[in-house]
Amino acid sequence: MSLPPALTLVVAFVAEMLGYPFMQRAFVAGVCIAVVAPLVGSFLIHRQLAMIGDTLAHTAFAGVAVGLFLSSLLETPVSPSLTALVVAVVGALLIQTLSEYTDVYNDVSMVVVLTGGFAVGTILISLTGGGIAVGINQYLFGSLSTITRGDVELLVALSALVVAVVLVSYRPLVFVTFDEAAARVGGVDVRWTNRLLVVLTALVVVGAMQMLGVILVAAMLVVPVAAATQVARSFKQSLVLAVVAAQVAVLAGTTLSYAYGVATGGTIVVVAIGVYAGAVSLTLLGRR
Repeated sequence: MSLPPALTLVVAFVAEMLGYPFMQRAFVAGVCIAVVAPLVGSFLIHRQLAMIGDTLAHTAFAGVAVGLFLSSLLETPVSPSLTALVVAVVGALLIQTLSEYTDVYNDVSMVVVLTGGFAVGTILISLTGGGIAVGINQYLFGSLSTITRGDVELLVALSALVVAVVLVSYRPLVFVTFDEAAARVGGVDVRWTNRLLVVLTALVVVGAMQMLGVILVAAMLVVPVAAATQVARSFKQSLVLAVVAAQVAVLAGTTLSYAYGVATGGTIVVVAIGVYAGAVSLTLLGRR
């Protein structure tokens, strides 16, 4: 039994696309990102911390610059992903510490860390006479072709860790997210839970950075969750729908990026925004 011509073309296209190892790695990476980003982003959105993803992305940029700078200085390969992970986690803890021990609000501490991280990155670029700028560009804008097997393995490991931690810490995370004062009275270690959340955010940001780029990585923490909250009736339902929306954005965006030769990160984010617009439209129609 032969397939219809249109379906035959689709099957041939998918087979060709998945025949390339770099596309296989891209889809594995994308699926992982589409699980952990909305999973963590759901807690951030309800705590009005949507901008922390952008802050830690720019902080991770400094970590990438550190890795490339050390590679240039020591003439020994240093993984930019690992240095970005270390710097992003330190930045996340610094944001939380500034909020806990100083009089500044969360948005002020985020601005301090964001601008400081980006400033360090630009200083390191200038110290090499711009020599590491080419290597940094792929992290700024994202790239499919530069994702290695090692990058995918690191992302899978980080994703498994994030999912496991969220499952184990789900109740205190939800409690602190919706009523921090009651959580404190109920014996929840609010300070530890807040630090855990920002560290999880740092792990997600670094994991997604190479595919989406520093400039766009925060979108996957926010946009799918925003779409889900338009139609969800509970927080758990919102989590599930946010992951579904993110999967649609990643799979469709990556496919369109390959088909038309356009930037992957930008295409994924545009599709995610389209999903959000669709959810908003459904909500408005339902009200009418």
